[in-house]
Amino acid sequence: MTDITIYHNPNCGTSRNTLAMVRNSGIEPRVIEYLKTPPSRAELVALIAAIGKPVRDVLRNKDSLFEELDLGNPKWSDDDLIDFMIVNPILINRPIVVTPLGTRLCRPSETVLEILPQPQQGISEPPKV
Repeated sequence: MTDITIYHNPNCGTSRNTLAMVRNSGIEPRVIEYLKTPPSRAELVALIAAIGKPVRDVLRNKDSLFEELDLGNPKWSDDDLIDFMIVNPILINRPIVVTPLGTRLCRPSETVLEILPQPQQGISEPPKV
């Protein structure tokens, strides 16, 4: 069993790139497609705390639902925003990667390199003839 988890959306290019970087380090992570299997409120609160960023940084603001719900409005508390993310997991920014070295919201994808326990594996070049 791996000790690396990625909260992944396969429709997101950044999420796919991050997953590829984890795999390129020689590790097959536990992949949680959070739109199919959303985190519980307690899990989401723990992830946000481990990331160490404000709740608003983990809220996906590029979705039309963000505008529809007026989530940019400062009237919403952190608890309110977390509730919105639980009800509408598409509002959780992604990907989130958890490793023994830390938890990161991996935007850009290269952020994952800070917390991978193994380096990226090189690509071998074909022999020159």
